[in-house]
Amino acid sequence: MNDASEDKLIDGRELAQAVRDEVRSDIQAWTDEGHRAPFLSAVLVGDNPASEAYVRGKEKDAAEVGIATDTHHLDADTSQDALLELVHDLNAAPSVDGILVQLPLPDHMDAHAAIDAVDPSKDVDGFHPENLGRLLRGTPRFVPATPYGIMEMLSRSGIDPEGMDAVIVGRSNIVGKPLATLLLRRTANATVTVCHSRTRDLAAHTRRADLLVAAAGQAAFIDGTMVKEGAVVIDVGINRVDAPSAERGYRLVGDVDFEDVRPKASRITPVPGGVGLMTRAMLLKNTLEAARLHAQ
Repeated sequence: MNDASEDKLIDGRELAQAVRDEVRSDIQAWTDEGHRAPFLSAVLVGDNPASEAYVRGKEKDAAEVGIATDTHHLDADTSQDALLELVHDLNAAPSVDGILVQLPLPDHMDAHAAIDAVDPSKDVDGFHPENLGRLLRGTPRFVPATPYGIMEMLSRSGIDPEGMDAVIVGRSNIVGKPLATLLLRRTANATVTVCHSRTRDLAAHTRRADLLVAAAGQAAFIDGTMVKEGAVVIDVGINRVDAPSAERGYRLVGDVDFEDVRPKASRITPVPGGVGLMTRAMLLKNTLEAARLHAQ
């Protein structure tokens, strides 16, 4: 990779470290005022390797900034009622500021019911209907961490979405829909198109995007023919592909064919080392905000 290519990278490691440094400083000031450290409880059901790795990463980040954590690891065959009972107990625990129910849940569980059960004031993922409604109204309590991280990446990289034609590929409640809302706000002022699996002539939409966000969940789905020259490309995808020569037997790739798209993009996020790290960093920021909310 040459210097010009390096200049195109939006470095999630560097940006996430900057956020963590700020959160650590804020928590130090918070505890110096006599407050206890923020506390985050994670609920992990089953043995999904990606989920386990993600929770370990969150625990590491939290320890770095001074957030106390615990993880409730439930067996994959745990009943829905038992999960909801645990969430209820965490809601009632005055020492717990944030609750994170790690998704995906096993097939026999209702993810919506689990998310709805979390106290909205402890919903640091920002997935509860009340928090999504507040976001849509323009008075957010907690912004979902991945869209929040993307907006921070743009801001900290000097990328102003105002007037941009923004195209989001993916319409999930976790990324696509809340990100569209953030980009439409008067503080961002982008013109937003949300594409999905039933979009006709997807490439016609992506090729006109000044800002292209790929959150489709398909490895290397966006190639160079689908990207406008000079576009800003944000890759949300994290996909495992077989790589027999790799130590773990696989490697992680995004939804964007990075090598194919990089020459056309003005700025681009890598995978790994991009949006995922910012997602974890913004969760820490939300947890601190939850602690402040509960101290009022």
